Amino acid sequence: MGCFECCIKCLGGVPYASLVATILCFSGVALFCGCGHVALTGTVTILENHFSKNVSDHALLTEVVQLMQYVIYGIASFFFLYGIILLAEGFYTTSAVKEIHGEFKTTACGRCISGMFVFLTYVLGVAWLGVFGFSAVPVFMFYNIWSTCDTIKSPPSNLTAPEICVDIRQYGIIPWSSLPGKACGQTLETICNTNEFYMSYHLFIVACAGAGATVIALIHFLMVLSSNWAYLKDASKMQAYQDIKMKEEKELQDIQSRSKERINSYT
Repeated sequence: MGCFECCIKCLGGVPYASLVATILCFSGVALFCGCGHVALTGTVTILENHFSKNVSDHALLTEVVQLMQYVIYGIASFFFLYGIILLAEGFYTTSAVKEIHGEFKTTACGRCISGMFVFLTYVLGVAWLGVFGFSAVPVFMFYNIWSTCDTIKSPPSNLTAPEICVDIRQYGIIPWSSLPGKACGQTLETICNTNEFYMSYHLFIVACAGAGATVIALIHFLMVLSSNWAYLKDASKMQAYQDIKMKEEKELQDIQSRSKERINSYT
């Protein structure tokens, strides 16, 4: 076999559906974890500098943000390993690979593992739907502040810029006793012009998009795994049929050989 034919045969064994899902999953998780981590840090900085001067008022929020950042580390590590495992499972259940390596026989353990991956991917997909919805909350909050700053630049005729305020306490992330708790007029416009606000707002948008991409990747994985599991199930039935057929053929050959021996003994 020439080099070109060998390359074509190897490329035929690549599970392209699983490969696309893995790349999309890695990209989505990387965007969510990386951008979300930096955006959370920027959000705490904005609160400390402009909305909550007393450290004790936002101490709980700081602890929650740190905990979420540690969770982000765990999510990144887990999905890196899980994506590789699903990609490997795709390689070993691709029909082209089975043709390359010859006869392929399924086992009850292999079918059970494939079914477990289907269930686990389904659970993770539902969980990431929740993560996607949760990641949209800070985008909504920053959008409200951003739109309020735009209103300050061109206020309605019945309002003046100093009367336009944003009270961050109404979102529940800091207690009502926090001071100043709100920003109005020129102060609010200054906050919107800071680098922390600009970066955090856009990073939260990218993190939300990354969570959405991860949901799509898990749905893609779920379709691939369901297809592979169905193939393994059909392959196991075919294997059982072939075993029964071989057994019957062997019995038939034994009967024929015994018949010939009896005929030879009579003659």
